[in-house]
Amino acid sequence: MRKLLVWAAALAVSLGATAYQASAQYMFSDEPAPSANDNYGGATYQNRRSNASPIPRQTVSYGGNHKAGTIIIKTSERRLYYTLGDGRAIKYAVGVGRQGFTWSGTNTISRKAEWPGWTPPAQMRARERAKGRILPAYQKGGPNNPLGARAMYIGSTLYRIHGTNQPSTIGQAMSSGCIRMANDDVIHLYNQVKIGSRVIVQH
Repeated sequence: MRKLLVWAAALAVSLGATAYQASAQYMFSDEPAPSANDNYGGATYQNRRSNASPIPRQTVSYGGNHKAGTIIIKTSERRLYYTLGDGRAIKYAVGVGRQGFTWSGTNTISRKAEWPGWTPPAQMRARERAKGRILPAYQKGGPNNPLGARAMYIGSTLYRIHGTNQPSTIGQAMSSGCIRMANDDVIHLYNQVKIGSRVIVQH
């Protein structure tokens, strides 16, 4: 009986240590912290493949008078900069609008969503129908949704900064104007961005 109690106590300590280490991994590392929503049919976010960007994010020197927390997207570079306010910024690789779908301007983040649903605009559905591809009127959020793990909506426009289930498209001009990020990167950015954060899109 005593041996059984000792074994049970040791197991509890071991499980507690494992849970703490798993928590600490996200508290003290540069990895994006998962959400309670990051689980679909038992396939947790961490266990799904193809979440990382093929082009790792970096902390870089960044000049200018931009307030900390400003998002600057340079579509010609296919990079997004999130300013830290101390002469540095986090640089992320992104996918941008293809020819004919590029845009520029200044706006703010108006809404944030985890595993957002997707309602393709009528014009997009018509374009794809002409190519023989039928898009749904609405697609529920999840790992197979093209908006990926997170979305940050830009003002009252149809544009978003969002994740993707096709990380191989990062660094390319393939979207209909939205800014596309790998899921790991979009979660990392989402966890820092606030509603009202300024967004500057430049060519």
